[in-house]
Amino acid sequence: MLHSLQFRLLMAFTLVIVVTTGTIFFFIYQTTRSEIRQFEERIENMRAGRMEIELSQYYDQHGSWEGIQPFVKQWGNLHGRHIILTDTNGVVVADSEGDLLQKPYHPNLPGRPILLPWEEGAIGTLYISSEPPPGAGFPLLPVLYRAIGRFFLWGGLVAVAIAVAITFFLSRRILAPVKALTSVVKRLGRGDFSQRVQVKDKGELGELAQAFNAMASDLEHMEKLRQNMVADVAHELRTPLSNIRGYLEAIRDGVIKPDKKTIRSLNEEAVLLSRLVDDLQELALAEAGELKLVYQTEDISKLVSQTVASIQAQAKAKGLVVSTSLPDGLPPVNIDYHRISQVLRNLLENAVAHTAKGGTITVAAKQQEKWVEVSVTDTGEGIPAEDLPNIFERFYRVDKSRTRATGGSGLGLTIAKRLVEAHGGKIKVQSEMRKGSCFTFTIPIAEQSGG
Repeated sequence: MLHSLQFRLLMAFTLVIVVTTGTIFFFIYQTTRSEIRQFEERIENMRAGRMEIELSQYYDQHGSWEGIQPFVKQWGNLHGRHIILTDTNGVVVADSEGDLLQKPYHPNLPGRPILLPWEEGAIGTLYISSEPPPGAGFPLLPVLYRAIGRFFLWGGLVAVAIAVAITFFLSRRILAPVKALTSVVKRLGRGDFSQRVQVKDKGELGELAQAFNAMASDLEHMEKLRQNMVADVAHELRTPLSNIRGYLEAIRDGVIKPDKKTIRSLNEEAVLLSRLVDDLQELALAEAGELKLVYQTEDISKLVSQTVASIQAQAKAKGLVVSTSLPDGLPPVNIDYHRISQVLRNLLENAVAHTAKGGTITVAAKQQEKWVEVSVTDTGEGIPAEDLPNIFERFYRVDKSRTRATGGSGLGLTIAKRLVEAHGGKIKVQSEMRKGSCFTFTIPIAEQSGG
């Protein structure tokens, strides 16, 4: 729970809310405190000014301070302040607490000189304490501080509680697609590749769900290919092994004799079996990136001519014409001669197998920027459009009958694709039913050393 993403989001949002609320409370409290102090200072100034006016009027009416003590004492009780009035000689003529009457006053309270209206010169000095004496009642500022403090405290707690609740529900809503994805991933990990995530979000989570669904589709496709490969490998191995076993049992039972013809048949089956195992091993190395290639600068025209010459006898036996179209001045290429010859021979054997008598096969090469493009074009039966995307998959055959009329194990094009890609090139196919096919692959041009 402590390590869950929802808990961490909740804690992060809660911390942000608490810090934000606390910061707002601090600044508002400080501002309010300052405003209250200024307000109290204005009230004190107004109160002192009013006392000065009333005292100057009293002195103007009576000509002295005689009888002023009751008024000063009443003001002290009313306002909760210690008030002292002295004459021009500094002698106390009124004291709200009554302790300093008729005594010289040594000021320890802030004083304000009292002036008669329209006349110059002071008639006395008024001293008012800035703080109320003990037991004089609650002042305005602390009362307001406590009221405002309680308001912000409860308001902050309510705001935090509401924000945490909203955060909780929002985090659940945000993390719902993640939890759905986690659940699907677990089922996918158990081998159920049909799982998909249903997320309607159009943001990053939606893109993640789409990427996951695409990955799941690829895994499902690869799993089907793997299952098909296992079945195909078993089928391809079973046929020659069954034939070899049948021959051996017939020889053992005396049904046939181990003559040259029988031995030749056994050898053909063993060669076929060995070729299949070699193809599987070669494909495994290529897909693991462990296929060793010996790169050298080679003449592509020479490679094409030699490979075409090696297939001429097979093509002639079937009544096919194989020709080349090689322009002069083709640049040298940086390749593993044996592997690229293997690719070209595989494409030629496919073309021979799928082209009817009287057809033609053309091998062409041309320069395309930093690449040489080699193509094998035939006038054969063509490949259905629905089969083209899978033509380079392992054991994939357009002819689903699995007969050996077309020869091969279904691995040749896959191996050819891996070999071309190992050279950094690409291989592709274009085909039209009953008009033929064109396989094209690219290989890198050798870097020319500066002279």
